[in-house]
Amino acid sequence: MQPQTIDGKAVKNLATAHALHGAVVFGQPGGFAVLVKYRANERAVAAQRSRRMRIWRNVNTAAAYVHDELGLERFEIDMTEYDAAAVERKRPDTAERQRQLHTAGEHDAWFRSQVRKAMDGIEDGSNRAISEDEWADKAQSKRADLQRRNSAQGR
Repeated sequence: MQPQTIDGKAVKNLATAHALHGAVVFGQPGGFAVLVKYRANERAVAAQRSRRMRIWRNVNTAAAYVHDELGLERFEIDMTEYDAAAVERKRPDTAERQRQLHTAGEHDAWFRSQVRKAMDGIEDGSNRAISEDEWADKAQSKRADLQRRNSAQGR
């Protein structure tokens, strides 16, 4: 049976108020969870944005959390249910996120090169600056052309 959970912020508030009476770092398939004791309650620390137990990959990081974050000098470690091979941790969204980051990076590099070419062209005179009046004339001409095409299509 899974213990009830408590979110990390609430645990830190209890620790700040010196309301924690103890903790147990206990083995789970694939890692370690932390059970905190306060009043007559025992609750497992929950992962962020979920009500599931937070699982640390190794006992040292879980113990560091209890010691450094919660300020407890003494706590128990229970290895009974620990099984390192039981859970294979994979993040299926990681590959897609990495592809998107790579694509965004490529686009950013392309965009910056286009801006650099335009700036270099202005500096060396190969790109001429367009006056506001000339730009307004071109824009009006394009609008008129679009209106003619829309009219011709019967819209």
